Amino acid sequence: MAAANGKLRVTLVKGTNSCRADHRQTVRGLGLKRISQTVELVDTPAIRGMVDKVSYLVKVADG
Repeated sequence: MAAANGKLRVTLVKGTNSCRADHRQTVRGLGLKRISQTVELVDTPAIRGMVDKVSYLVKVADG
């Protein structure tokens, strides 16, 4: 999951309707609003923690 240039591409692959409220807020904190939306984020420990928390909702690729 480590990116060579310090970026992660995170894509929302499942909806957040039936998940916990704090997981929904984490997805929003990552900047994701709709399914199939992809955002490029800086690879930091905080972002990795957020991605790990909602790993069942997102797909991660090196940026």
